[in-house]
Amino acid sequence: MRAIRPIWGKTAAPAAPVAAMVGAAAAVLPVPAYPRADASGAAAGIIPTGLAARTARLEAAVLRPLTHTSRTWYVWTGFLALAVAWGLFAYTVQLRRGLAVTGMRDVVIWGLYITNFVFFIGISHAGTLISAILRVSHAEWRRPVTRMAEVITVVALMVGAAMPMVDLGRPDRIVNLLRYGQVGSPIIWDLVSITTYITGSLIYLYLPLIPDIARCRDALRGLIPTWRWKLYSVLALSWQGTPEQHRRLERGIGVMMVLIIPIAISVHTVVSWIFAMTVRGGWNSTIFGPYFVVGAIFSGIAAIITVMAIFRRVYRLEAYITEKHFRYLSYLLLVLALIYAYFTIAEYITTGYKLAEGEKHLLEALMLGEFAVPFWTFAIGGTLVPILLIALPWTRTITGMVVASVLVNIGMWLKRFVIVVPSLELPLMPYEWGVYWPSWVEISITVAAFAGFALLFTLFAKLFPIVSAWEVAEGWAVEVDQGLAAAHGGGADGAAAPVWAALGVDGHGTESGSNGNEG
Repeated sequence: MRAIRPIWGKTAAPAAPVAAMVGAAAAVLPVPAYPRADASGAAAGIIPTGLAARTARLEAAVLRPLTHTSRTWYVWTGFLALAVAWGLFAYTVQLRRGLAVTGMRDVVIWGLYITNFVFFIGISHAGTLISAILRVSHAEWRRPVTRMAEVITVVALMVGAAMPMVDLGRPDRIVNLLRYGQVGSPIIWDLVSITTYITGSLIYLYLPLIPDIARCRDALRGLIPTWRWKLYSVLALSWQGTPEQHRRLERGIGVMMVLIIPIAISVHTVVSWIFAMTVRGGWNSTIFGPYFVVGAIFSGIAAIITVMAIFRRVYRLEAYITEKHFRYLSYLLLVLALIYAYFTIAEYITTGYKLAEGEKHLLEALMLGEFAVPFWTFAIGGTLVPILLIALPWTRTITGMVVASVLVNIGMWLKRFVIVVPSLELPLMPYEWGVYWPSWVEISITVAAFAGFALLFTLFAKLFPIVSAWEVAEGWAVEVDQGLAAAHGGGADGAAAPVWAALGVDGHGTESGSNGNEG
């Protein structure tokens, strides 16, 4: 029998204890017996045939969208591109005529653009939670969804970071932030933190991509255009799965996942300080920092669930993104929903109890006046209903959890709107209230922002695997190792070597040595 060539590493030499372990392992694991080594001594006896076949099916599933393009994909991409083009046209109108074409005036100076900014920066916390925090905590179930979470982070940051520049009447003067910016200005803090976050998130997305890009380079040659193969060759950084490359990759991912967590928390804290450092009613709060961070993670988890459902259906990934992933993420969503509801109630109860003159009018506008519809839609549809959908067992289905995630992000966008606009309409002196109604320009640019988010995501999924195949395969190998250890009553490390060696990595995620027994 020919040796089974590992997909993400080199073929290892045979391991002595493998043959003796086959009988007992077959009784415990849902994996066929190991194939015997051929006469050349190649490592045919290392990979359980079930694991090898499972890994091959995974590879086929994640690489197929990169080589097969349906008519629906072209229609969808064309629709998104048209929406973005219309938004760009609306922006050219704003550039020519100034902010007078928007609903913003000298009283209400922020509107949909800043609402979008806070919203997209919020959902960018998806990658931080799933990929970084769950990596640190060794949550094995995270593996099929980490890539999606990391892409959400990068794409949301790109779209969100553009919103303040769109909000400027003279975007050519943004360079003045660097030339004349004051260290004590929250705007400067925001610029520095978001720039740092985008840089760190790009690195954190790229590092785990390298083994999968290398596989695209090797497996898709001749099946894709030359420019794409050359792109993979450059981005793969000559990856061959050597022990040193694995050690460096794991070290790099480890450093970045530790760094990205405090950076992400600082970003949304600084975003909240843009509001909280003022004395306006509704913004003058000491809990805005943690309130915004919790809200960001809340909306980020909801975004992951929605994106998971879309790609699971469109790319037919039901075998890899299972009900378990939705259920575990929904538990996290439920916890964050309860925490965010607590912060919301605490914020409005303390404000309502004191009833300072300005805040009294603000609460009336939010709960009974012109902003009552978006406020109560957020409170009931975006918080209470999702809590019930997830908490009740009979609605905790994949459909119910996806509906809850969509409602959460609709509610969180409305929440950002009722944070930004009503406080600006509230007069600081005894004058009439300000009035804000978004113009067609603002609405067009907002639609283009969401279309741009979807378009960037769609293009990424067309160029790169949307599931981290090497991490999923690594997780399966861990499961087999644990099963072998349980079957023979030994330690995990003793059983880890055969399977990990066959995949080209050791039990700690680094490539094994040539003897196939290093764990």
